[in-house]
Amino acid sequence: MQHHFSRDLIDPSTGALIATVDDASAADVDRAMRAAAEAGRSWHHALPSERSNVLLRLADLVERHADELCRLEVAETGKPWPVMREGELPFAVDNLRFFAAAARGVDGSAAGVFSAGYTSMLIRRPVGVVAAITPWNFPLIMAIWKIGAALAAGCTVVLKPAPATPRSSIRLAELALEAGLPAGAFTVVTGDAEVGEAMVTHPLTDMVTVTGSTATGRRIMALASGRPARVHLELGGKAPLLVFADADLQAVGQAAALAASYNSGQDCTAATRVYVERSAHDRLVESLAETMRAVTLGAPDDGADIGPLISAAHRTRVHGFVDRAVDAGARVLAGGAPIDRDGWFFPPTLLVGVDQRSEVVQDEVFGPVLTVIPFDTEDEAIALANDSAYGLASSVWTPQIDRALRVTHRIRAGVTWINDHLPIASEMPHGGRGASGFGKDMGHDAVADFTVAHHVMMKHLEPAPREGFRPA
Repeated sequence: MQHHFSRDLIDPSTGALIATVDDASAADVDRAMRAAAEAGRSWHHALPSERSNVLLRLADLVERHADELCRLEVAETGKPWPVMREGELPFAVDNLRFFAAAARGVDGSAAGVFSAGYTSMLIRRPVGVVAAITPWNFPLIMAIWKIGAALAAGCTVVLKPAPATPRSSIRLAELALEAGLPAGAFTVVTGDAEVGEAMVTHPLTDMVTVTGSTATGRRIMALASGRPARVHLELGGKAPLLVFADADLQAVGQAAALAASYNSGQDCTAATRVYVERSAHDRLVESLAETMRAVTLGAPDDGADIGPLISAAHRTRVHGFVDRAVDAGARVLAGGAPIDRDGWFFPPTLLVGVDQRSEVVQDEVFGPVLTVIPFDTEDEAIALANDSAYGLASSVWTPQIDRALRVTHRIRAGVTWINDHLPIASEMPHGGRGASGFGKDMGHDAVADFTVAHHVMMKHLEPAPREGFRPA
């Protein structure tokens, strides 16, 4: 690994330099991992009430420093100020308060006599030192999902934020110390994949948790297998929307356009594939096109609906998907090309006439691009929805409750919304299957992911011999 390297942070809405941050060295990573192991000597054994109180104080500090944290994140991501300040930041605080409550519910699930003469107890222990790697699309929330669950379980964490968006995570770690977390229990190291790989392969790493691309997840799994360390992956998505002809098509148009363009489409649960019953196809496409054309783009303080993509390279990648789809016969009914202005803006784009096997339908674009394909039967709709390597988010649109549930039960996904798309709650788990990874963020499931079951078996009575029985 390199020694310290200074990295430029760029405002994606203007292309201007906003700050520089030093990447961590191999020695920095080693110090952070050793400090986390040392902090675990106390934090692993802290009472649930003590962990809970620290997380509650951290939530209060995040709320108190909301404007500061939002300024850091908005500058690095370009997302609209109201989206961050009025939506994501309050949700991040709520996440922390949930994890504070969950810290008091980390207990075993069994106690009793399961073998003659022995009393068994099942205790949940923290897994140990966690290496956490987070993405650039929701830097603060993703950091909180990792550290909130891990700290609630009694683990210690070394976190590497995405190279382009590190400052809100750095500030979060400072606030955690102020909240009373032991030194070393939560440390941030900055840098690129080389730094992340040093964390994953470090001999003190007990578990790796990553939110990122499927390709990154495969690389992490390969590296972690050498130890082996436990792996928790929240990866990409390619969310289908199944729209039946009896749905409220105006509501679908509004919700699908929002779900495709929120955070400029840089969201693993974003609406990406609309499958609509053929008789409603033209009406829905008209509603979608009208709504997507009305979405405004701008810098964080412009009052716009969405901001830019994260980088020039990412905008080129998104545009490439659209151009290749058009070359293959797709028609663009909204958007389709970059905006001619400073910054890396790309408008919400609606494509029809695409093939189910095409890359724009099968691969994660991670931009505001929505495809529409008609279907004729319920079985065909389900088959199209499940025809994807991913299995994260999905939605079903119909007023018929029996149909909605029937279809939902057959969709291969971690979450299915009925007559909506995108809302989440701190109490409910977020995560997928297949190429979308495994393990959960949020909810009690997330905290449990950072624990190991410890079976304690105490002999309380000399068991009576049983005829013909011989122990294994």
